[in-house]
Amino acid sequence: MDFFTLAIIVFIGIYLLKTQEQRRHTLLLAQYLGRYQIEKLMGGLMEGYLRALGEADPQRREQVWNVLESTEKSLADQLQAFSKDWSGVDAAQTRVSTLPLALPYLDRVFPASGFDMREAIALHARAIATVRVFDSRDEEERRARAFTMTAELMLMQYSCHWYCKSRAIASVRLVARHKTSYEQVIAAVASQTRRDYFKLIGQTS
Repeated sequence: MDFFTLAIIVFIGIYLLKTQEQRRHTLLLAQYLGRYQIEKLMGGLMEGYLRALGEADPQRREQVWNVLESTEKSLADQLQAFSKDWSGVDAAQTRVSTLPLALPYLDRVFPASGFDMREAIALHARAIATVRVFDSRDEEERRARAFTMTAELMLMQYSCHWYCKSRAIASVRLVARHKTSYEQVIAAVASQTRRDYFKLIGQTS
């Protein structure tokens, strides 16, 4: 068997193993998320913020904010429940590799070069519950908090895509869906979230 043939076989083997791993992660996360309305609430909240921030009429804007208040509370509650539920998943199924190459099972060979998705979900649940847009004292602060909350939600989506696929795909999806880069999102989240997230994924800055 020549080197070229062997390389093709190895490549196909790695591809199949990685695809199987990604499928397991995706199905597992979908199984737990399916018990909640988190994705629907997140989408409604981000769209609602854009509508409120773009509304020129004060009365209509206030009506939108009032509707969003209950959505935000529901999302925070469901995320807390999801985080508690997800924390019971076996650790071997929640490892996420931080290595540059998205190769299968490398997180088990090099456990220090990865993070636990259970910790990531707990981090996001805490962060989103902390922003509390509707505790704002005035419209300016409300707008600032809505901007931060949007970034927090995008970062959680980023983590989920990273877990299900890879960091590279998560970055591409972030740009494709929101026209926003990872660097922009991480700069816009709360400072505590940024510190905790960097610590979790082993990023220095």
